[in-house]
Amino acid sequence: MGLFERRQLATLIERLNEPPHRLIWLTGPRQVGKTTMIRQARDRLRRPFRLVPVDQPEPETSPLGRVLLPDDTAVTALREPSQRDARWLVRVWEEARLEADRSEQGSVLALDEIQKVPNWSEAVKGLWDADRRHERRRLHVILSGSAPLLMQSGLTESLAGRFEPIQLRHWTFMEMSETFGFDLGKYVYFGGYPGAAKFIGDHDRWRGYVLRALIEPNIERDILAMQRVDKPALLKRLFEVSAEASGQILAYTKMLGQLQDAGNTTTLARYLDLLEKVGLVAGLQNYSGGIARRRASKPKLNVLNTALMSAQSSYDFEDAQADRTFWGRLVECAAGAHLWNTATGRTRLWYWRRNPDEVDFVMERGPHLVAFEVKSRERQADRRGLEEFRKQFPQARTELVGGDGVPLAEFFSTPANDWFKK
Repeated sequence: MGLFERRQLATLIERLNEPPHRLIWLTGPRQVGKTTMIRQARDRLRRPFRLVPVDQPEPETSPLGRVLLPDDTAVTALREPSQRDARWLVRVWEEARLEADRSEQGSVLALDEIQKVPNWSEAVKGLWDADRRHERRRLHVILSGSAPLLMQSGLTESLAGRFEPIQLRHWTFMEMSETFGFDLGKYVYFGGYPGAAKFIGDHDRWRGYVLRALIEPNIERDILAMQRVDKPALLKRLFEVSAEASGQILAYTKMLGQLQDAGNTTTLARYLDLLEKVGLVAGLQNYSGGIARRRASKPKLNVLNTALMSAQSSYDFEDAQADRTFWGRLVECAAGAHLWNTATGRTRLWYWRRNPDEVDFVMERGPHLVAFEVKSRERQADRRGLEEFRKQFPQARTELVGGDGVPLAEFFSTPANDWFKK
């Protein structure tokens, strides 16, 4: 089976076929295929293409991108284990410049795990600005890394206006189905981590992989090692509670009671924001049409990949399906994750509640609204929440997902923004 090509690959190749206007930032959570996509682009393009994994001793090149250069000293310095610092980065960049200047089509330099180079953003800024003074130089530069918070900080502070992001999010049902043969039930439970797919036949092994290879690095390396967190135990417990309570609306004060920690709601809101930025859990706000009221609302917790919820639970696949309450909540969270991960551009995601009525999700893009109520059982469903939302916001479109509404398989096969076109 060949490697699946995500839709963002076409965007990346399109950018690489243009003149190098800006740095390309390939961004997204861990294990969504950023490095694989760079290799796929390298194999597609007929020009020198150098992929440099910062945490490995050897660069990777395409057949057209020869590493050997006239200066044997530079080659030796690149191939021998050395400190990855700004001087090393300058040397690698200069070698890529030579390749670009020798080729009529230019060349590509991809720096993977760039955040591991100290002061990388300042060094990249100086090198990129120097290249802009050479109008005929066609050197494209791709930056990627597995620490989204650190990458975002370096790009927005030092490289503002110099980069264009291409965002990858968790894998969709269609991607997991086409690549690994997942049916909808498997996708709802096992989620969209391609690296974990080979372990689903052994629940303990799969669960261990999700906990140790995905959740732990996200929290330990991407948050605690990159951000000031005064209460790391509180942040870890917040994630656990958020995964367990995914699909529920919880006030921060109630969360603090469950966390049994003397923190405050401001700290909790910041920690939830950090969990969202690394692709773990989102805290959706109540849609009201008024900014102040939205910000003051209780968050609805939603994992951004249902593997996180399943692995934190005590259910295996069969037990989860047998428990109608848990399975219904898992389907709802999978729907929220699907909308979050496939939404693009200016689309924002909310929930809506006005006691006693509520709808699960509200998508907003400019003046356009689409409200969704998600049901896991195949029977006639209560539409009262959707009807009340429509009364409050007459311009909105409402959709029942599951039950006697839109089939779940159709919903999970439709990108979020397509609902604005229907």
